[in-house]
Amino acid sequence: MKTDVVLSNECVVLRRYRASDVQAVYEAARESIAELTPWFAWAHEQSSIQEAELFITNQAIWWDDGSVYNFAITDRTTGAYCGGCLLNHINRGDRFANMAYWVRTSWTGKGIATAAARLVAHYGFEHLGLHRVEIIAAKENLASIRVAEKVGAVREGVLRRRITVRDKVYDAVLFSLIPGDM
Repeated sequence: MKTDVVLSNECVVLRRYRASDVQAVYEAARESIAELTPWFAWAHEQSSIQEAELFITNQAIWWDDGSVYNFAITDRTTGAYCGGCLLNHINRGDRFANMAYWVRTSWTGKGIATAAARLVAHYGFEHLGLHRVEIIAAKENLASIRVAEKVGAVREGVLRRRITVRDKVYDAVLFSLIPGDM
């Protein structure tokens, strides 16, 4: 297993998840449950440490099989766990993927998601050979939309009834990044 993938800039360090991240992931998700629950099916009031353990286990499996590249976002100065940024739904034939991100509540408003999204998009273009990265955010998820805009993603349109989280259906805004946008 390749464990040495590290991306960084002046703000954050992104790396593969490790077994030692379980407690930090659990605590970050619990801290941020109110903000995450509307947008992520995995975020819920009854989340447990066992779910965090399974999450970490799955990241290694999915990374190694090339289906999901999920990076732990850590603060460059303190090393604190701040959230995650990933590429998934990878279409190898047409060479595009979906990007998603989240930042724990106590670290929002510091440019962390934007910094992480830029690094992960570059990773997709340079290391995975992608031609396009899509960001799909519920129209009501203003924080995710702001990040997409700050990264320089192009708003392509609204996808009707595109996202379902716990039986709630949302229209979504589709953004895209191509290498020239960076």
